[in-house]
Amino acid sequence: MKIYLATNNKNKKYEMTEILAPHAVVIPSDEGIGFNPDETGTTFYENSLIKARALYEIVRCPVIADDSGICVDALGGRPGIYSSRYTGASLQNGKELSQKEKNALLIAELNDALLRGVDASRFLHGERSAHYTCAMVLYLGNDRLYVAEETLEGAIVNSMENARGEHGFGYDPIFLLPECNRTVAELSDDEKNAISHRGKAGRAMQQLIRTIALE
Repeated sequence: MKIYLATNNKNKKYEMTEILAPHAVVIPSDEGIGFNPDETGTTFYENSLIKARALYEIVRCPVIADDSGICVDALGGRPGIYSSRYTGASLQNGKELSQKEKNALLIAELNDALLRGVDASRFLHGERSAHYTCAMVLYLGNDRLYVAEETLEGAIVNSMENARGEHGFGYDPIFLLPECNRTVAELSDDEKNAISHRGKAGRAMQQLIRTIALE
């Protein structure tokens, strides 16, 4: 079955193609569709729904959308929904940063917050605890949609010198999995998809597709 993915991020397309196999995953740019909706939601779910609904109105076919990001506990969950357009604590529109600059900025902001003192007793992985969140929507029309939201728990490395790994994308080189002392960027594609926030949400969608007999 052909499923539209409401993104122009080719890294996300690659991951979702692996997760949703054998379905064909198509993104708007594959078919020359202009797609850049304003993500005005205040939660991952709201932004995911905005994207899903916007693309469905164009293609009138099943659409999957996800909104995802990294949430650092000591920063009150920042950058969260602003992960892809992160510019620091102010979260004001500034110059476009490279992903490496975003990674360095996040580490610096976390280190600064820890110097000021943070109660980390309730955090899963201590003072550097963080998690990825993915809210995924399968959109079949205004009165028919399904939602899955999943997380991947971990911690932020101490410095850019400790960033490592050549796989994945985004914040993966600075996102450490304490149980195996590897960053997400050090995992193979299969290893990442088996445990990641997007992998878990995608498999839930795969099961939904089977259950509601879209295949």
